[in-house]
Amino acid sequence: MAGVRRRDRHGRGLRGPLTPPQAPVSRTRAERFDDLVGDEVRRLGRRWGRELARVEFTVAEVPEVEPWFEGPVPLGETVPGEGGGPVRIVVYRRPVEARASGDQELGRLVRDLLVEEIADLLGLSPESVDPSYDSPDD
Repeated sequence: MAGVRRRDRHGRGLRGPLTPPQAPVSRTRAERFDDLVGDEVRRLGRRWGRELARVEFTVAEVPEVEPWFEGPVPLGETVPGEGGGPVRIVVYRRPVEARASGDQELGRLVRDLLVEEIADLLGLSPESVDPSYDSPDD
């Protein structure tokens, strides 16, 4: 078996992962974003559970836009249910992450985006859906 290295050059053996797979640090950026959206949906669901019972929340990487599309890239959208299916609120991970400058702003953007979509869906003002809407502090 010439050429197959079983140990590093210092003889310590193969190195494994530094953290176990269940540790939060080993989660991908996409998984952490999904968790952030899920936490916010649960928080809003405690107050609006009955109204949001037939709403499905999803995360997609990027929106599908035509090549000639001009304007800001959407951060999310509400998709009407087809054939009696649930209404879907979609959050686009990449555009939201690109717009945020840090974790705190990312959380605020996700919160405000979901509040705006829910408010639009229910025909309410964002402030009535969540009093912390558009506030810099959590």
